[in-house]
Amino acid sequence: MNLLNMAYEYRSFFLTGLQYTLLLAVIGVICGFVLGIVVALLRMSSFRVLRWIAAAWVEFLRGTPMLVQLFIIHYGLPSIGLEFTAIQSGVITLTINSSAYLAEIFRAGIQGVNLGQTEASRSLGMTQAMTMRYIVLPQALKNVLPAIGNEFITIIKESSIVGMIGAMDLLFQARTITTITYDGLTPLLVITLMYFILTFTLSKVLGRLERRWSASDHR
Repeated sequence: MNLLNMAYEYRSFFLTGLQYTLLLAVIGVICGFVLGIVVALLRMSSFRVLRWIAAAWVEFLRGTPMLVQLFIIHYGLPSIGLEFTAIQSGVITLTINSSAYLAEIFRAGIQGVNLGQTEASRSLGMTQAMTMRYIVLPQALKNVLPAIGNEFITIIKESSIVGMIGAMDLLFQARTITTITYDGLTPLLVITLMYFILTFTLSKVLGRLERRWSASDHR
């Protein structure tokens, strides 16, 4: 069976896998975004214990394979009474893993904001929390939006690991089709093309948005 025939005949499988892949990626990045900001702020805290905890979080998650993290959450935690569905385990894994990378992105963005603006806001009577909320974070987030977009693309690709625990993403659907057709190559080629179209399209959209933001900054 050729690639186009396979894609059409089993389109319901592939579309279901695409929905789950995008769902996992979107939730993972959104939750990782929020958690990443928290971790970044903790890394810049004046309290040494909080800085140490945040640094340990980042280094551990960046220094261990995501597949191992997924297996710990899905197969390891039930031994201590914490049980999750395949989708929940996938979301948790993608969230905590992306939070470690986004935390470093946010920290770089915050440190890149001109110190003079912080000092000016403090001289106007704004508290440290108000300065961070209204002055620093908006600028930092705008500066790192392209990097956040790149993390979203990365998460889309890395979400394929959830198929290893039974979540119905693209990889899981490809393996299901293989069991039906005994064709081990064509379903994988179809999802490879789907991943490429997704990531290529997103990268072009993000590139155009970045150029538009850069142009507006220079006006």
